[in-house]
Amino acid sequence: MNRLITIDKIEDIPGEYRETPIERLLSYHNLKSPFDTYSNARLLIGMCMDNRNQLNIPDKFAYIIRAGGANLRYSEFKVSYAIAVGGVKFIALIGHNNCAMVNLTSKKEQFIKGLIENAGWEQEWAEQHFIHFAPMFEIGNEIDFILSETVRLRNRYPKITIVPMLYLVEDNRLYLISEKV
Repeated sequence: MNRLITIDKIEDIPGEYRETPIERLLSYHNLKSPFDTYSNARLLIGMCMDNRNQLNIPDKFAYIIRAGGANLRYSEFKVSYAIAVGGVKFIALIGHNNCAMVNLTSKKEQFIKGLIENAGWEQEWAEQHFIHFAPMFEIGNEIDFILSETVRLRNRYPKITIVPMLYLVEDNRLYLISEKV
């Protein structure tokens, strides 16, 4: 967690993000700035589907794609749409600590049992479903994954500013992730 940059005041936001939708996102969420009114999205937020992550942002401020682990690999058409049609120039990629997409293998039995009991699946179907999809959605370490996904998206969309962040579930705040090694 020593790679996290705390945003407690506007001066904590790095210069390259000042006067951008990234500054507004951090101001709204962490600093409780009053909401402005928007008619068009200013950025795309890619974040985990976890229900513990709730952003404090105004209506119409952002497109939001929620996917396990903030993994946008399988949502790329939606990312492209937000850029091409929506005109966004910024992406906030927000992972969070204690993510259930980390170490999926340890959840295999719970996953299979849950599909059998809650969805009425046959055991073999549930097992095959897990075996097929878990490797696609395993993210490893939250911070490392967000940084690697940031690099991947920057290569794919070189004119778009992509900012790695982490949401801490303990304090419900956003932190920038330092990319310096």
